Amino acid sequence: MSRITVLGGTGYAGSAIVAEAAARGHEVTAFNRSAPAEPVPGVTYVQGDVTDEAALTSVISGADVLVGALAPRGPLTGSFRDVYATITRIADAERIPLYVVGGFSSLRPAAGAPRFVADLSHAPAEYHDELVTVAALVTDDLPATPQTLDWVFVSPAGRFGPHAPGERLGTYRVGDDVAVQPGDGGAISGPDYALGFVDLIEKREHHRAHLNLAY
Repeated sequence: MSRITVLGGTGYAGSAIVAEAAARGHEVTAFNRSAPAEPVPGVTYVQGDVTDEAALTSVISGADVLVGALAPRGPLTGSFRDVYATITRIADAERIPLYVVGGFSSLRPAAGAPRFVADLSHAPAEYHDELVTVAALVTDDLPATPQTLDWVFVSPAGRFGPHAPGERLGTYRVGDDVAVQPGDGGAISGPDYALGFVDLIEKREHHRAHLNLAY
């Protein structure tokens, strides 16, 4: 079993990953700005600010795996990429693999095609900045990190989030940076995204890679 630290462990994706990892017997620490509404038994919850490097270091140090499940909104509007720059630096120094919760718009409809983020006419304008910011992690920031940093960026299907929670079906498909269901974006529930995400952590088959999970 691994010691897994989840940054943003009370958010939609983060809380699902925390629950899945804990259910499998992993030692889970969830670092969050606020306390969880429904704590998962056995999980260590630490409240703090991800912009505080000392606080980040304290929860990352000693982990076997680091999960980034942060959202580029609210307190992180404007500082999201800077925070991840700090996270990647700490993870690299500690030699801890980093798994990042990504977004659908960073995927491609076909091999070699422009990413969906290149044309966001399909998405409401108020979300464009967020989609561009998250995609920049995998298009620019993560590939530019030292080769010693082992990272995996995991995009969900298009219909994923608290607005489309779905149910646990116990199944999923894995793709690379080409969407498994590019036509309509596809879907995946929070529990099944977490199922696939923790499977990726346990199998450790992918390195410095962009993947996607969908039905």
